[in-house]
Amino acid sequence: MAVTFASPSPGLLRHSKWDGLLVALAIAHGGLLLTTPSAALIALGLWWNANTVSHNFIHRPFFRVRTLNTIFSWYLSLLLGLPQTLWRERHLAHHAGIPGRIRLQPSMAIELGLVLALWVMLWAWVPTFALTVYLPGYLLGLGLCYLQGHYEHARGTVSHYSRLYNLLFLNDGYHVEHHQRPGEHWRQLPRRVAHGAHVSRWPAVLRWIESVNLCLLERWVLRSKVLQWFVLKKHENAFRRLLPELPKVHSVGIVGGGIFPRTALILKRLLPEARLVLIDMSAENLRTARAFLPADVDCVNRRFDSSAPCELDLLVIPLAFVGDRTALYHRPPAPAVLVHDWLWRRRGTGVAVSWALLKRLNLVKR
Repeated sequence: MAVTFASPSPGLLRHSKWDGLLVALAIAHGGLLLTTPSAALIALGLWWNANTVSHNFIHRPFFRVRTLNTIFSWYLSLLLGLPQTLWRERHLAHHAGIPGRIRLQPSMAIELGLVLALWVMLWAWVPTFALTVYLPGYLLGLGLCYLQGHYEHARGTVSHYSRLYNLLFLNDGYHVEHHQRPGEHWRQLPRRVAHGAHVSRWPAVLRWIESVNLCLLERWVLRSKVLQWFVLKKHENAFRRLLPELPKVHSVGIVGGGIFPRTALILKRLLPEARLVLIDMSAENLRTARAFLPADVDCVNRRFDSSAPCELDLLVIPLAFVGDRTALYHRPPAPAVLVHDWLWRRRGTGVAVSWALLKRLNLVKR
């Protein structure tokens, strides 16, 4: 999305006229809940608002007048079923890296009372709706918020730069940048992209796909000799086809050596004189891989930083790589980089690994 610096608003808004959009969206959210309530709308609205309007309001209250900020905080508390003062205390403690402590304040007591009154009215006046629509939607929304918060930090703070996501979620994907500057206005975050930031191709709520699906497949391969033979055969064919394109290789870095270290086993055969180094942030994965490898393959337990200087001749990047994959193609960190990618992502010189695995191997060189 196109981004400009936020400009101060001369009226009721303290920081920017763009915060008026967030106020309008919150009002529209309430209007939808009143006119077309459903469990899905309650869940999605809670998740979306907590990570957009409410989140931005916590860091930079929108209005110049304190009374308006108080009233809007009450409104969000009723809209989301979450006392905003409590949410603010816990969230700011998260940014400070300290345990969140609940300190009962007058504002928090009022918001707790409002939320409690909402629940009492729902159960008294529309108990069927409260039990079958509001409660399931509310719990699902809390679950989505938990997934969002967990996977924003599951392997360090992670950003997601999809234009569509950041348009719909008001630049929430710039999470590394937000943690570096928690008080930065949401419109300015795309101007603060952190060099070498930990990046994912998935928004946080879907980021479990990276860890669950690929790790599950690795576990299956680990337990089956037939699957090991299949993945070794398919990957070796791909590596053989790209070998003539490689410069002279004396050292190879294999990022995310994996639970079953197919790349190291293959390159040990294809490049017997080269020094092989497995780089993996999981010590457990390296211990598992070590059982398959000869002793002269080095294992390094650390997170791979694609922006750091690299003295290796060849780098091999896994499909499960968590980071800015696009940057690897545009700015190869080594003289030659082999990137495992999805079958439909053609970059540089590439060959299909397997249609069944939906994978290809792309070679880019400096």
